[in-house]
Amino acid sequence: MKKDIPYLKVEKVLMAIVPSADSELWRVYLINRNTHQLETVLVTSRGYNEDQKTALFRHSIPHLESGSFALIESISPTVFHLTNEFWVSFYVGNQIFDKKYIYLPESIIETNQSYIKELKTKGILHL
Repeated sequence: MKKDIPYLKVEKVLMAIVPSADSELWRVYLINRNTHQLETVLVTSRGYNEDQKTALFRHSIPHLESGSFALIESISPTVFHLTNEFWVSFYVGNQIFDKKYIYLPESIIETNQSYIKELKTKGILHL
């Protein structure tokens, strides 16, 4: 039953959107700051507002080592006016975790960037 499923808080798993040095596209990364690896990582992404929506994208990462990061997808600035949602699910041992990371419209801008040590560059970090 749904009430029997324990929902544990996701900690030290972050999403980052950073500008690409070699194109107009930005890149979306998943960062694991935990001391344990993440298994069977699934990520869905979509953009939406009242009048418009993008296709739903699905990504799979077999495992994400402790202290590492993975490129999820490239994202175009033409969708920054939308709400951009990333839903991440993964296992730690036999326990499943999930979290939604939501970037509000017009929040992916240069003034919101901060330094991301794992990527050695600036970007918009979602905790």
